[in-house]
Amino acid sequence: MQFADCVRSRKMVRAFRKAPVDSKLLDRIVDLASRAPSAGKTQGWHLLVLRDEQTAKFWDLSLPQEKRPSFRWQHLLDAPVIGLVFADPHAYLERYSEPDKAKTKLGDEVSAWPTPYWTVDASFATMQLLLAAHDAGLGALFFGVFNGEEKLRREFKVPEQMQLIGAVAIGWPKSENLTDQGASAKRPRRKPSEIIREGSF
Repeated sequence: MQFADCVRSRKMVRAFRKAPVDSKLLDRIVDLASRAPSAGKTQGWHLLVLRDEQTAKFWDLSLPQEKRPSFRWQHLLDAPVIGLVFADPHAYLERYSEPDKAKTKLGDEVSAWPTPYWTVDASFATMQLLLAAHDAGLGALFFGVFNGEEKLRREFKVPEQMQLIGAVAIGWPKSENLTDQGASAKRPRRKPSEIIREGSF
């Protein structure tokens, strides 16, 4: 698939078949995601992969049973893989304390960073993961974890410093007519002329 075609045809998939995703295929798309830009090549992001009973536990903690009857995307719960994307600020402090970066003083403390590049880098990698999944014929959905984060951290033993970026559901799309779009998809896409500012705002 040509890059432009991959970008233009990618969409958030909200309905999955229960068929498993082979570990080698998952490794392949994560390898592509790992090639995203990274400050100092720190690569301070992690993908906590949940399968089978772990995905069931994820939904139990983030979408309790009593809320499910009214949940719009029932087949989202069939995704065989849930990947939780985490960024590690400490990895950046360690990297920027190394000799080639120490003069920046960014290894001193998190507050020294004007922009949290662990968040930026993990976000770059997540976008690349979505594109790689689509290119491989998989469906994927990035979504925020707005409920149950503390319980999830305890359940899956997530280190305290890790910043949760969000979740990615990965699997084989159920069918075209079930990849229902959210209301936001109806918003018009901005044109380059609305985005580009030449020289100044």
